[in-house]
This record gives sequence, structure tokens and C-alpha cells, in this order.
Amino acid sequence: MKKFNIRKVLDGLTAVSSPSPSPQLGAKENELIPETLQSEHFQLCKTVRHGFPYQPSSMAFDPVQKILAIGTQNGALRLFGRPGVECYCQHESGAAVIQLQFLINEGALVSALADDSIHLWNLRQKRPAVLHSLKFNKERITFCHLPFQSKWLYIGSERGNIHIVNVESFTLSGYTIMWNKAIELSSKAHPGPVVHISDNPMDEGKLIIGFESGIVVLWDLKSKRADYRYTYDEAIHSVAWHHEGKQFICSHSDGTLTIWNIKSPAKPAQTITPHGKQPKDGKKPEPCKPILKVEYKTTRAGDPFMIFSGGLSYDTVGRRPCLTVMHGKSTAVLEMDYPIVDFLTLCETPYPNDFQEPYAVVVLLEKDLVVIDLAQNGYPIFENPYPMMIHESPVTCCEYLADCPVDLIPALYSVGSRQKRQGYSKKEWPISGGNWGLGTQSYPEIIITGHADGSVKFWDASAIMLQVLYKLKTAKVFEKARCKEEKPNTEIVDEDPFAIQLMSWCPESRMLCVAGVSAHVIIYRFSKQEITTEVVQLLEVRLQYELNDLESPEGGGDQTPAPLTPSTSPSPQTAAPQTHTSTSSNSSDGIRDNIPCLKVRSSPLKQSPGYQVELVVQLVWVSGEPPQQISSLAINSSYGLVVFGNSNGLAVVDYLQKTVLLNLGTVELYGSNDPYQRQLRSPRKSRQPSGGLCDINEGSATSEDRCKSPTSVFMSNHQQFYNGGGRGAKMSRKLSLPTELKPDLVLLSVCPPRGSIPLDNRDNSFSRSRSSSVTSIDKEAREAVTSFYFCETYNRKADGGLTPSLWVGTSLGTVLAISLNMPPAGEQRLLQPVIVSPCGTLVRLKGSILRMAFLDSTGSLFPSAFEPWYEPNAPANGEERDKVRKRRPVSVSPSTSQELNENQYAVLCSEKQAKVISLPSQTCVFKHNITETSFVLRADVVQINTGICVACFCANGHIMTLSLPGLRPLLDVNYLPLTDMRIARTFCFTNLGQALYLTSPTEIQRITYSQEVCENLQEMLGELFTPVETPEAPNRGFFKGLFGGGAQSLDREELFGESGAGKAPRSLAQHIPGPGGLEGMKGAASGIVGDLARARIALDERGQKLSEVEERTAAMMASADTFSKHAHEMMLKCKDKKWYQF
Repeated sequence: MKKFNIRKVLDGLTAVSSPSPSPQLGAKENELIPETLQSEHFQLCKTVRHGFPYQPSSMAFDPVQKILAIGTQNGALRLFGRPGVECYCQHESGAAVIQLQFLINEGALVSALADDSIHLWNLRQKRPAVLHSLKFNKERITFCHLPFQSKWLYIGSERGNIHIVNVESFTLSGYTIMWNKAIELSSKAHPGPVVHISDNPMDEGKLIIGFESGIVVLWDLKSKRADYRYTYDEAIHSVAWHHEGKQFICSHSDGTLTIWNIKSPAKPAQTITPHGKQPKDGKKPEPCKPILKVEYKTTRAGDPFMIFSGGLSYDTVGRRPCLTVMHGKSTAVLEMDYPIVDFLTLCETPYPNDFQEPYAVVVLLEKDLVVIDLAQNGYPIFENPYPMMIHESPVTCCEYLADCPVDLIPALYSVGSRQKRQGYSKKEWPISGGNWGLGTQSYPEIIITGHADGSVKFWDASAIMLQVLYKLKTAKVFEKARCKEEKPNTEIVDEDPFAIQLMSWCPESRMLCVAGVSAHVIIYRFSKQEITTEVVQLLEVRLQYELNDLESPEGGGDQTPAPLTPSTSPSPQTAAPQTHTSTSSNSSDGIRDNIPCLKVRSSPLKQSPGYQVELVVQLVWVSGEPPQQISSLAINSSYGLVVFGNSNGLAVVDYLQKTVLLNLGTVELYGSNDPYQRQLRSPRKSRQPSGGLCDINEGSATSEDRCKSPTSVFMSNHQQFYNGGGRGAKMSRKLSLPTELKPDLVLLSVCPPRGSIPLDNRDNSFSRSRSSSVTSIDKEAREAVTSFYFCETYNRKADGGLTPSLWVGTSLGTVLAISLNMPPAGEQRLLQPVIVSPCGTLVRLKGSILRMAFLDSTGSLFPSAFEPWYEPNAPANGEERDKVRKRRPVSVSPSTSQELNENQYAVLCSEKQAKVISLPSQTCVFKHNITETSFVLRADVVQINTGICVACFCANGHIMTLSLPGLRPLLDVNYLPLTDMRIARTFCFTNLGQALYLTSPTEIQRITYSQEVCENLQEMLGELFTPVETPEAPNRGFFKGLFGGGAQSLDREELFGESGAGKAPRSLAQHIPGPGGLEGMKGAASGIVGDLARARIALDERGQKLSEVEERTAAMMASADTFSKHAHEMMLKCKDKKWYQF
């Protein structure tokens, strides 16, 4: 009888959501390879968010803790302390944050949201949490005010009423200021929403209330009536007090500022129109734009500061948003790059009744944060130490490398430090609160971002921080049009022709290769010395062929053309690099031919230390047809080769000899074993719509043959997918591109299968993938090259040893090999040609090929060969030059225990499945169907702990990891549904359990899928709250104390408490306890750093339990007293009764 195994039953249940790997023939070869990774090694959590808060809406500053808080329109909260101390929180509702108020030096923050809720955040833990929430049901919140060192929060509403909330218990007071009591009884009009509330700095019992219509009321809290009412005929936007409490200033919608004496309500003491033209006849100045906010700050030594935003004259059309600083007789107008959302003046004291002594202004713009130094002449800005300019130009692609060479970050920093701008304030950054974490994570991490303007930025991402290291501007290589009229008509995109689409980087050799949206590839070397390049080396590649490589079930086999025999490399002289003078030609009928999309600059190029241009490769127009965008790219420094491909084929370039080695269409790679039947069709049948993505045209291998018989085949516009055309129409409504990017910049593989797809005629077990945008647009879509991998491996079953190879993956799931015959290293490498020869099809998978990697016979990752970095501009006779001449590439050979005739394993991952292939036998050892209903957007083979795995991100939001080589599912978490294409374009995994994606156009979200990192994360995070003594209150002075001229205090508890004001109606607001109490603090206090916090929590819990015991004891005593009383009454009642009367 067969033994029952409960584990197999459980495995079968889990296989419903994640199908288990199926071992194929030859699985016994893997029995000797132990797999160290288990599911307990994996856990998914967010680590840190970098960048500028997307769509900011409000801001607050704690002047004692020196912490800045920024709220956004989607309910996010970003907190900033000293550089490296940042925190991200999110309100559950996602409603816009309309106002923030710190409980100064208390480690707490109040947020008011557009859904009429207020929340109290506890900042005394590393991950802040909500302690209390209050949801208003009948009133819309418009303004909040929390006086310094008070627990009573004033809340103004759209109806004009003011409610008061106890921030300790988050309960409403019964004390309410109704609008009809605040305004004149004779006034019939509603004063409008409350736009301002603040108490008199010198008298806490007097509250000033600003209504939108222009009415300001000074309310006496004790007598519950209005002392004075100030009326102006223009709407009010903000109000600010003078610190002595005798004057206040209002900003209005006509660009005026009115200064009022509190005891003279009849008219303003002074009316100013700062930017209005003053007529000579004494009339009113012309109205200006509204002054949205004003602040009035005093100094001991000099004139007060009046700082305001807006108020410009209406005739300043096109002028940028401004912040105006008025100090004495001087007026400085500071222009900003973006609209102003809010600003705050930073002062030396938190007390409103003392001289403020302002020293800086924090200006929150729509896309930037600017801090202005008020203490220096000219008001210079501080250099922003936060990584807030990720979006300086929209991000188009990302790469992430963990555990890179240790000398890389110092090298990039040394060249990047010379790029810093001058003219910043010399003072230290004023937002300096919090403390850094004590994490032990020490490996170097680098993030590379490609941008729409052609720039590439390198970031130091070590230890959950982010700092820009170096910026490379690739657009310098090309001529720039000064105006629209000068733009060449060969450009294939309307905007951002230099945008980076793909990047390939070799960290050991520091070689960098980028592909741009205008079908151009640029290869860079890293140098620490400045050079001037007289002529930029240029290769122009002409690719074309006359096949429509579409699978045609009706077509007969006789339509398959004879494959072109790929030739070996021509001699270096045959395809010598062209200079910037192209052999472009326009025929008499205006058809563009042999013209690149961009013009390489003709003047000498001064190249600073850092990345310097080695070679530019451009695809050219062929017979009036534009080149197609590049979809895949790879560089190998050991071989000196760059390869790129697109929807038509691929080209291999030798960047050392500056020649094109191979130039083939995808169909030609198959040779005579093409698995698809492809129709011939006439050239130029369908033109590509203007402004869409471009097409590449294929030809034969040699440079001479490439210029013969120009016929073309074209792919429909990628943009059709986003505009709702073809099979992707249904999906396009769900996806959005909130950035300024064009849909052109999105890579392949973005649309899941739709509808029923016919199976391949010759192999029913294989279904053609329609999951990439290239293959889901229409019937003319073709097979694209989607991935490359350079490695020393076995290309044929009969191979006796490892040979340099290039493996090619296509959008139809085919993996092909190209053999590379490399000349000897050294000088011979520059003289002898590299011989490349396609080896045909190796294996086929479902879906587009995304990632390839190799394992040795022990199951260890088998990396590509690389060349160590050297200084390319070393002196001609120096020792460095001799080292360069003698250098040899580092070839990563198998481990010493591995004989050459032993196995190697290829790991192949597509949009649908993963396979492990044994080499040289080419036997499928393991196969795993990753997803049936969705498709994989990104897959990487990564190292974590002591093992390696395949990490995948699917379009349905699942993040999965598979063991290697067994392809066992180790992690499957539904993390993030694909809501817009930015995530698909920027998501990437790297080693040691790290990953990232662009969560908004301005922010990078880093996550980890490692259990070890999750456990240590609490210690790595910085602390926002640090114990700081509150500054002493200002001295009242002898005479003020004697004659009562100092600040008047108010017993708010007596006035607003339940005993004095009663209870508020329950229907007005609903109290919601938050998760951030003792239970929330328990989770926050973990690790060594949390020991003290845990002890404090234990004491709090003990105190809480003791108080509960005390309450229970008191209740028992009361019950006992009651029982005794009842017993005594019963005794008295029954004392005189006889026994028979009972």
C-alpha cells in the first residue's frame, strides 16, 4: 500500500497559485547540487523612499526638533531631518493633506486632510504611526491652529465655525465659536470659510479669526464675544501677527497688504501694494495678483521682515513665480523655477511673543524644495543635501547594483565633486533634526538613472541613503537645434530626442553603453583626466530586408526564403568609422536615405574627467523609412563588443576596432531551421505615423552588402498600443503615463495576452506569445530581439570546451547562440578581426525572453568575463601605459574542481516560464511555468545570502523568487498591481535582496525581499525624535511684570474642558483610535537600539496594568460599600418583625 504523505498534499495545494517546477529528463544531473535557499530566507517589505514628495500640498516645521514635514495630494507624509534621516508615511484614505501642525518638541504631528479628518501621528518611533483620528461629519475643515505648548487645537470650517479639539484624547470640546456670533448682528451676508486662526502672542485669551470675505474678528475666549471687527473690501488669504500683539497684517486677493492696529478697527493703519504701480494723481494703485501668504517677523537689531508669495502685477506675463522679501527699505523679488505651494520662515525662537530673529525661509515648490538664507546679503540659497532632483529631467530607465567594486563609489565621487555649482550659502543646512540609524549593512550600492534629456545620473545608495555621485550628459555629443525651425526633419520623436532608453554597464571595467530613443548607441570609457576629442568617432548602420517575419498559418513552406550566410568581420579598413560628415542623401523625390536621426557635433568636444565618448553608433533612414527603436543592449569589456537589437534584428559592434561585425535580421539567425513560416510582402506597404516609434531596416552582414537592394519592412507604431489600437486597446485604458514621458520611451513587454491565440502549426505544445507590445499591436508585428548575454559556454552539443559566445533571446521565446572567435589579447586584438558565426536555435520558451544567466557544475553563478579598469588617457611613456599594453582580460573560468567536460547550466526566463538547460547536452533539466494569466515584466538572476535565485515581478503585482537550479517557488507575494507604465519601465532587482522602482515621477521606492534585511531594517532606520530641552520663555522684564504689560496666560482647561464647556454633539465628529498606541510602539521597538524603548514600553504597560488594578480595586470597594449599605437597611427593616411575618 502506498504511504500517505501530508507534505505532498500541502505542496499540491500551494501549486494552485504557483505551479511547481517540473523536472525534465536529466533531472538526476542536479541531485548533487545542493540548494541552500529556503522560503524562510525571504520576506518582502518596503525599506525607504527617496526623492521629492510627489504633488506636495502642505508643510510644517518644528523649530526645536528641527524636523520638516511635507504632505501631498495623495495623502503621503514625508518627514525630513538631517541629511540621511528621512521617513515616509501614508494616510489610509489617500485624501490630500491640507495642513500640518507640529506639537513642538513633543514628537507628535497633527495632519488635516481634505476628507475632513484630522490625525495625530506619533513621531517618537522609527516608523511613525497614527495614535488618534477624528472624522468630521457635518463640517468641512479649512484651517487648523495649535498654539505653542497647548493641547487645544482650533479647527476652522467652511461654514465659518470654529471647533476645539483636545489633542491628548482627540475629543471635541463643547466650546464652539459660531460664525453668526462672531460677525456683526446687523450683517446679513455669510462671512465665508475660516481662512485663518491664531491667538494674540501677548494674550492667549484673544483669538483672531480671518474669514474669506474680508472680515477679521478679534474674539475674547473668556467672555465669548467679539472685541473688535475689522472689515476690508477684498478677500483675505492669510493673516500674521506682530510679536508684540498690537498689530497684525493681512494679505488680500488684489495684491495688497493691510496692517491693522488691534484697537483701531475702523480702517487699516497702513495699506501697501508692493508690486502695484503707484499713480501720480494719488488714486489707488492698479490691482495685482493675490498675495497668497504673508509672514511678519521681527528682529532685535533692525527692521522687521515681511515675506510673501504672489502679488505680482498682472502685466508681468510669463514671469516666473516669486517670493518677495521686504526688509526695511529694500525689496527683493526671488524668482522660483516652479509655482509656490507653501513657505515657512525659520526663526530662532518657538515663542510667538518674542523677537522672532528669522534666519531662513523654506519654500515648497511644486517640484522642488528651496531654502533661502536671510542672514547673508543677496539671499543665497542653501545647497539641498536631500536627493530631491531625481526628476530634474523625467526618469526613463533605472539600473541597480548592490555589492559593486569598492573603489567605484570613490572614483565616481571624485569626478562628480567637480560638477557642483557654486554660490550656495556657506552656512550649515538648517533642517538638522534626528539621528542616523546604527545599521551594519556596509556593502556599496549604486543606482543609475537615465533621463529624458539624455543625462545619466549615478547615485550612491549604500545603507538606505541616497546621494548623487556623478552626472553624465550624453546630449553633448550631438548638435543642438537653437530653435524649432532649425530642428532637422530626420528626428523621429517630437520631444526629448536624446532620451535614454537602455543602459548596459560593466562595473569592473567601468565601461558604459547607453541606447537612446533616436536609435543611437553611445559607448563611454571612464577616465580621471580631461581630454579634448577633435572628431567624435561615428559608425552609421544601415539595416534592411524584404521579409515580413509574421507567422502565417496559411502560408506554405515554399515561401520561406533561403537564409543569407553571415559573413565574418571585414577588415578594420573596410568598415572604418566615419566622422561626423555622413554620406546622407536625399533623392530627387525627397526620400530620406542614409541619414541618421541626430547630427553628431562637428566641433571639438572637451571631455571632463569622468565618462568620455569612445564611439557613437547610429541607425540611419533607409529609402524614406525611419530606423526602429533599440529594444535590447549589452556590452562586454573582455571581448570589446557591444550588441544591440530591435524588432528587426541585431548588430554586433567591435568598439575597439570601430567596426560592425554582424548585421542580421532575426530570421537570418535561424538559418534553414526557421520554425516560423513568413510571408514575403512588398516594401513600404505601411508607413509609420509621424511622431511615433521608429523602425530599423535590416541587411546582410558586410558593409558593402548593406548598401545593396534597399527594401524595407515596417512595424506599426508602438504608440497605437497606448492610443487604444490593436489587441492592447483594452489594457490601454488601465495604464497611465503620469510623467511627461512619451509612450515611445516604454520598453517592450507591457501587454498581457488577450483573447485566444492559435497554437503553432508544427508544435502544439508551444504557444506563441502575444505578450509584448511588439507582438500585440497588429498582424504586421514581428519577432524582436529582447535580451543578450555574453558568456564562455557550450554552443553545440559536440563542443569539447567553453568558447566565447553571445546568446540572443527573442520576443517569440527563442534562444539562439552566436559564436565569437576572439583574436589573442594585447596588440593582436586591435589588428585581427573578431569572427562571429550564428549557431542556430538552442531552446524555445513561452513568451518573450527577458533574462539569461549561467551556472557552473556546482550551481554557482558563472559571470561574464570582464576587463579590469585602467586609465585610458595615461601618458605615452609612463608606467601606466606599459601596464595597459600588457594587460589581459579577466576570463572567469570554471571552479578548480570542475573539469572542462563537466556540465554547465543555462538559466532562461521569459514572460511566462523559466527553464534550466544542461550544457553541452542542451537537455531541459527543470521547467517552471511562472504565470498563466499574467506575464513577467522584469526578471533577474540574483545572489542572496549564500545562494542564487530568479526574482520576478509580474504585471498582476506578484513578486516571486525561484530557487536555482531547481526552480522551486520560494516567495510569492501580491505586492503592487501594475497601475502605470512607469513601474514596468523602472522596476529592477539586484543582489542581496534589494529592489527598486519609480513609485511616482519624482520618487524612488526601495524594497527588500530578504528576511535578514527586514529583521535589521529597524536598526538601519534613523530616529526623527531626539530629546531636546525646550528653550526658556522670554523674560517679561521688571516694568512689564509690574504694570502687566507682558504675555497674558489663559486656563484653557477650565474654559474648554468638559466641566466648563460641556460635551460636543456626538454627531459632529467620530473618534477613531489609531494603530500607533502601545501595540504600534511594540513593533517599532526591535533590535539592540530598541532595548530602551522596549523598557519604556514595559514600564508604560506596567503602569497601565497597575492603573487598571487600581480601578478594579476601587470598583470592588464601592461594590462592597453598596452591599454593606443594603445589608444594614435590610437588617433595620426586619429587626422588629416576628418569624411568622416573613
